[in-house]
Amino acid sequence: MDGAVWPRPVPLIGDPTSAAERAAHPRGWSFDASTVEALHKVVAARRDVRRFRPDEVPSDILRRILTAGHQAPSVGHSQPWRFIVVRDQATRDRAAQIADRERLRQAGMLTEERRSRLLDLKLDGIREAPLGVVVACDRRVPAAGVLGRASFADTDMWSCACAVENMWLAARAVGLGLGWVTLFQPEDLAGLLGLPEGVETLGWLCIGWPDERPPSPGLERHGWSERLPLDDVVIEERWPVTGGPATPVSHLAGPHPAAVVAARDEGDRRLTVPGSLGVLDLAIDRVLALRPDPPSSGTLVVAAGDHPVTRYGISAFSPSVTADVLAATRAGVSLGAAAARAAGLAVEAAHPTATRPPGDIVTTDALDPSDVATLLQAGEEVGRRVARDGLVCLGEVGIGNTTVAAALACALVEMDPDQAVGLGAGSDSAMLRRKRDVVEKGLARARSAHGKGLSRPEVALAAVGGPELAFLAGLTVAAAGARVPVVLDGLVTSVAALVAMRLEPAVHSALIAGQRSREAAHERVLVELGVEPLLQLRLRSGEGVGASLAAQLLLTAIRARKETAAVGEHGA
Repeated sequence: MDGAVWPRPVPLIGDPTSAAERAAHPRGWSFDASTVEALHKVVAARRDVRRFRPDEVPSDILRRILTAGHQAPSVGHSQPWRFIVVRDQATRDRAAQIADRERLRQAGMLTEERRSRLLDLKLDGIREAPLGVVVACDRRVPAAGVLGRASFADTDMWSCACAVENMWLAARAVGLGLGWVTLFQPEDLAGLLGLPEGVETLGWLCIGWPDERPPSPGLERHGWSERLPLDDVVIEERWPVTGGPATPVSHLAGPHPAAVVAARDEGDRRLTVPGSLGVLDLAIDRVLALRPDPPSSGTLVVAAGDHPVTRYGISAFSPSVTADVLAATRAGVSLGAAAARAAGLAVEAAHPTATRPPGDIVTTDALDPSDVATLLQAGEEVGRRVARDGLVCLGEVGIGNTTVAAALACALVEMDPDQAVGLGAGSDSAMLRRKRDVVEKGLARARSAHGKGLSRPEVALAAVGGPELAFLAGLTVAAAGARVPVVLDGLVTSVAALVAMRLEPAVHSALIAGQRSREAAHERVLVELGVEPLLQLRLRSGEGVGASLAAQLLLTAIRARKETAAVGEHGA
């Protein structure tokens, strides 16, 4: 048998090639040239898409994209990804509000110039895209229990990032747009989707047919950054002692998809540069997304409230001023009523009261829970009625209510009283100290009495709120439910809107921040709401003055856009 040639055993599963074959043809595993060219073409054409059409994505195409994600490499073949497909409008509304809020938070960390440029950018399409996919990483297995993770514990997250890239390329190949939105605090998105402990998100993927076909990356096209030359990022062997890559530049210092898209389309068809009205364009789009036939007028609702907290010397004015301003508003001669009349708005004044005597927040809760429910319902009734007349603008009057609003803001967003309490109207430094002390004591008592329940809006309202705040919150919920824009004024109305949004997240899509006042907590509350103010005039008046001025500006801008010449399609 010497010299006999025995056949090589060929496995029935696995790789059938021999070492000799592989040595003779080291490139034998490659695809044909046209396939390789197509791959590189798709890779080069991948884009982060932010503008979408509302058309549905066929289920077979979606499944193919998800399959591509599932075919990604994973450390120790652990396959830690979980794909959560979200179509529910309420969930998407809430996600969009969270993203808008985070966008404003991140903008607040940048230099002024960079902040403005960031706010000009469209960074998500959560509402427009017909569906979203949240990629989550199941990390509940200890790192040491997964082959390859003992040394690099985050390789499971890297594996999920590979899944995202696979999905991105598969979507691009069939002409679908995919946008990766990471404008979330991880715990916020996890809470929205009910993720268990140990399952972490990698953000939200917007998927749909694109309403843009960008030839280059969006941030590069808008001058935010540019792609570095390849030679600037390739290092041979080891990091050089000198002359290595430069340190990266740091710039440190939010309706139905079809309606959202239609509103933006309406603006794009006008003879003006998209975004030419800045923040106003965003506000107009928000109004039109709610109702294509925009309002030409509206109503200012001024709610008054009495607050026993004034007994602690936290206001420069007598509590009797509340009744005086309310009476003047009803007579049409208060500053708020005059501003509303100049803006073409009707005026309504309300004095919602509780059935039981209100508390001073320091020693007792402000309201009984049953009164909170009654006040919310009373606000809803008024909201449904005034919503028939166009914009709903919020105003308030109540000596001591900025102190109460600051306490409520702290309870809802966990602010420190030192950051939340401002001077109010006519206060001095001694009064400011008393206000902070009152808020600190009120919060301490409320937290002791209610524990974690204080984070619930109804509980917080009862503990440290006030009657006009509950009333305005109910009004906001009803107006938003009627798809009517709600224009906010200062801190008190914004905190009421925050309560409304916590009660019903979809409220966010109806909110328009009329102004940012001088109250210390106001900017933080607006960020929490995820809305950008139209005006910054350092107002202290309350009474809906800022909301009325902003409404006048907004109504003017809506009319201006409507009367601006329309343009035809290219080649028409």
